Amino acid sequence: MKALRISSFVLAVLMLSACSSARPVLYPNAQLESVGKDGADRDIEACRQLAESAGAEEGGGGKGGRIATSTAVGAGVGAASGAVGGAISGAAGRGSMIGAASGAVWGLLTGLVHAAGPSQPSQAYTNFVNRCLQEKGYEVTGWQ
Repeated sequence: MKALRISSFVLAVLMLSACSSARPVLYPNAQLESVGKDGADRDIEACRQLAESAGAEEGGGGKGGRIATSTAVGAGVGAASGAVGGAISGAAGRGSMIGAASGAVWGLLTGLVHAAGPSQPSQAYTNFVNRCLQEKGYEVTGWQ
């Protein structure tokens, strides 16, 4: 039971770290110098909200979907290989269940590890935010 709590905590930390998203990098032009970092941060947030309200989704890659797919693929591969191993030893059903469970865990962890880096917004979202900031007088040099 204690191991389950620890693994749940680790999983929660990994999922939270996967939620960090990229931000636009602004060129230090006259607009940025006149409003300062705090003013620019407010403008970035306003443009982000405007992009989301217009339907441009920030999470372009769909991390949750990729993690779920990785988990399902892992379970399928694990079930198939477990069934083969179980058939050899005469317990295909049990081998399939064990393989599916271990494959699902492997797929989940693999999906989380690959999703743990900073998320890259969709092209539509970055274009929307870039244009919004440009109309406010900023120059976006890229996203980090």
